[in-house]
Amino acid sequence: MKVPNEELQRRLRRLREELSAAGIKQTHQRLEIFREVAGSGDHPCAETVYRGVRRRVPSISLDTVYRTLWLLLDLGLVGTLGRSRDRTRFDADTRPHHHFVCSRCGMTMDFYSEEFDGLGLPGGAGEIGSARRARVEIEGICADCARSDRKERRRKDE
Repeated sequence: MKVPNEELQRRLRRLREELSAAGIKQTHQRLEIFREVAGSGDHPCAETVYRGVRRRVPSISLDTVYRTLWLLLDLGLVGTLGRSRDRTRFDADTRPHHHFVCSRCGMTMDFYSEEFDGLGLPGGAGEIGSARRARVEIEGICADCARSDRKERRRKDE
């Protein structure tokens, strides 16, 4: 799923502003790595970003991709999601939003919900610390996998 060009350009402007404000050099490699994440609505992992950037910048290393993604995370230009035992996935949409993750195929999609945006800290969590933001990650079976399951069951029943 591609991000609309207008949104991609907004994200790229923000990247340039944040790098400049932090006194960090705007290298071609950093731009291409961010472009790969920011242009994708699929929440790519570092290896996927590496494969995509490598088509345009054959000399890029996986190490450079990882270091750049962690820099972008530190600058607040990307977020991460997913369980820690899985590959970390990166998301350049830093506006309030939530995720649906298919436990079968791994498809990850954004969704927006004012109800979830307004969730307060549950009892006891305030004693741990103060929240900066809350994200809801719903795990389930996507519509494509559910259709495949129904087709498979029908085949077995025949």
